[in-house]
Amino acid sequence: MSTTAAEPGTVTASRVLTIEDDRMAGTEIIAELEKSGFLVDWEDDGSEGLARAVSGGYDVIILDRLLPGLDGLTILTTMRTVGVHTPVLMLSALGDVDERIRGLRAGGDDYLTKPFDPDELTARLEVLLRRRREPSAQPKTRLSVGPLTVDLLTRKVTRDGADVALLPTEYRILEFMMRHAGQLITRTMLFEAVWGYHFDPGTNLIDVHIGRLRKKIDTPGVEPLLQTVRGSGYILS
Repeated sequence: MSTTAAEPGTVTASRVLTIEDDRMAGTEIIAELEKSGFLVDWEDDGSEGLARAVSGGYDVIILDRLLPGLDGLTILTTMRTVGVHTPVLMLSALGDVDERIRGLRAGGDDYLTKPFDPDELTARLEVLLRRRREPSAQPKTRLSVGPLTVDLLTRKVTRDGADVALLPTEYRILEFMMRHAGQLITRTMLFEAVWGYHFDPGTNLIDVHIGRLRKKIDTPGVEPLLQTVRGSGYILS
C-alpha cells in the first residue's frame, strides 16, 4: 500500500517516507505530519518500503522496527550499505536499551519508543532535518544563542561576557539545547541525550536540573532565554 499527502502550498516542504505496517499508527503519523506541513509517503510493507527508501528524494525516513517482508534493521543496514544516507527515525514497541543500541549502530539517527507523543515525533524530525541541513565542512567550536555563548573546546560558558559556572550535567543539558535552539526539546529527548536512557515519567530529575540551569543563565533582571512549554518540554530561544 502506498499513500501520498496532497501538495501543500509551499515548495520547501520536507518529504517524509513512513514505513509502518500498523494502519492506525500510520494514519495518525500522516495526520500529524500533514498538519505540520510535511509531504508524506506511506508504505506498510518492508520490501516496498526499502524500494522507496533507496530510490531517494526523501529528506527523512520514519522506520518501524518490526515489519512484514523485511524487518526495519534489514532495511536500515541495506540502505547504508548501498550509500543511502537519509536520516532515519526508528519506531518500535521494543524499548529496551539493547534494542535501541542495535538500531542506532545499524545506522539509525534517532529512536522513538511506542507509544509516543505526536508532538515529540514532529520535534525529533525537525532536529534530524536541521542537523542534515547544517554545513559539515567546518566543525563548530562555539555555540551562541543571543547573549549566551558556549566554547565547545574549553567548555566555557558566558552570558553577556560574564562567566557562568555549570556542573557537568548542567553543561551537557545546555549544550544539547543550544544545538537545537528555538526548537521544542522534550524531557525524553533530554534524558536520552544527556543520560543515555529512556525517560521515566515518575522522576523529576529533568525539572530539578532545568531549575538549577535556569537560575544560572537567567539571573534576575535579564531577559529569560530558557522557556518552559507546559506539558511538552522546553525551548531555548
